[in-house]
Amino acid sequence: MKHPFLFGALFAAVLVNSLPAVDPVPTPAAAVVAGPPESTVASDQNYQPRLNYQAYFGDYLALKKGRHFDLIFIGDSITEQWRWGAGLPVWRKHFEERALDFGLGSDRTQHTIWRLRHIDVSSFAPKVACVLIGTNNVPDTPENIAAGVKAVIDTTKETFPGIKVVVVSILPNARATEKMAAANKLIQPLADNQTVFYLDLAAKFTPEGDNWKGLSRDKLHLTAEGYEMWATELEALLPKLLPAR
Repeated sequence: MKHPFLFGALFAAVLVNSLPAVDPVPTPAAAVVAGPPESTVASDQNYQPRLNYQAYFGDYLALKKGRHFDLIFIGDSITEQWRWGAGLPVWRKHFEERALDFGLGSDRTQHTIWRLRHIDVSSFAPKVACVLIGTNNVPDTPENIAAGVKAVIDTTKETFPGIKVVVVSILPNARATEKMAAANKLIQPLADNQTVFYLDLAAKFTPEGDNWKGLSRDKLHLTAEGYEMWATELEALLPKLLPAR
C-alpha cells in the first residue's frame, strides 16, 4: 500500500512544476535626488587657506572703515586686479573714491557666495554692484555656471538690500571661450532691467590674431586698455542706476 503522505507530496510537486512561471515583482529602486549644483553652494575653499589674502584684504577694509560707496565690484582675479594690477591707473581715474573692490583671485561662483556671507562688508552700503564671475568655473556646464552667477546675484541682493546689480558677461579666454559664450546666453535673461542689468562687455573684446582686444598675453586677464573699456561701458550705464546727487 502506498503511503498517503508520500502520494500527496508527489502530487503537489507535479502540480507546482506544471504552473506557468511568474516573474518576480521588481523592488522599486530608491529615488535618486540630485542636489544643487556645486557652483551654487557656498564654499570657503578659496578663502580659508589664503592667509595672505585674509591679511591684506583685512587691511584694505580697515582703511575703508566708516565710509559708504556708490559701487562695489564683486568677482575673481580680473576684479581683484583693479586695485593693484593693470587696472590700477584706470581704478584711480574712475573709481578710487567711490568704489570698493571685492575681488579674489581663483574665485569660482561658490567661493564668492561664501565670502559675501562671511566677510562683513554690508556697512559700506553700496548702491550698485558690478558682478563679473564665472570664468574659473571651467569644470561646470554652461547651465551650472549661469546658476552660480544667479546665486551670486541673489546673495549680493541679500547682503545689500535695495542694491542694483550690473552683471557683466563672462569675457573670452583661451581656456573655455565657447563654454563661457554659452553661459552668457543663459546669464543675459537674468536681467530684469529693474534691479538686475546686463552689461555685455564680452562683445567689446573682439578677436585680435590669436587673442582678444583688451586681454593680456595670458589670454585671460585684462590689460590697461581692457580695464578702460570696462570702465567706459560701466560709466555709460551708471547715471540711470545711481541717484542724482
